[in-house]
Amino acid sequence: MKRICSIYKSPRKNEMYLYVDKREALSRVPEGLISAFGAPQHTFDLVLSPERKLAREDIGKVLENIEKQGYHLQMPPGEEEYIEHLPEELLRMNDPL
Repeated sequence: MKRICSIYKSPRKNEMYLYVDKREALSRVPEGLISAFGAPQHTFDLVLSPERKLAREDIGKVLENIEKQGYHLQMPPGEEEYIEHLPEELLRMNDPL
């Protein structure tokens, strides 16, 4: 099942995104979520299919959430995830001599 999705970023929380069906836009996203998320800022549209890989999300779960509830909310990674992905040189710079 392919789906054309619109991805919106939150102006309040760095790396928080909403995935929605492009045709439905934000019509199925609860008002309470929009209030907490902030005014959604459209970033891009993307064709999603089960074969596609996403960097931080399970494509099956994203498609399922959009189908069932009308949206998928991608939360920012935890601090530990940021540290795991830092280049080794940056980590050494912070080590005391």
